[in-house]
Amino acid sequence: MRPALGAKIGGAVITALLALYVVLVARQAYLMLVGGDPIVAVMGAALVVFPVLACVFIARELIWGVQTDRLLNRLADEGELPDDDLPKMPSGRPVREAADADFPRWKQEVEAAPDDWRARFRLGLAYGASGDKKRARAAFRRAIRLERDERRASSGAGRASASGA
Repeated sequence: MRPALGAKIGGAVITALLALYVVLVARQAYLMLVGGDPIVAVMGAALVVFPVLACVFIARELIWGVQTDRLLNRLADEGELPDDDLPKMPSGRPVREAADADFPRWKQEVEAAPDDWRARFRLGLAYGASGDKKRARAAFRRAIRLERDERRASSGAGRASASGA
């Protein structure tokens, strides 16, 4: 259930193309700003906003992807990933009806342990298999926050016990 290398390569290619777009738009904005015509300069100033927004959104998505991949790999290393045994369509996506039928067990796991990042991450996988990308991303974001809190708490406890020794 680990992500395919092709998906990572695709993400890198899209990021490179967006970086090229940002450079070209920023260049055009600069040329418009220094061109001398006040109306064109105002348009160039407005055009500066697009590369800045693109950089913010790209960085945000890349960070989210790295964090999600880290948790996925950690779950796999711990042997905690759910089995990928749902029937598949020719595209490789799970059959929606089978994913929907499998969903309640992951929701019950989160209800039983709402602060467990592992359960929350598996719920995100279940939402994704059911085709609900918005809820899947929300579950993954929550899992990232819970895991970060757990890591900070354990590192703080480690420092406290080391200083008390």
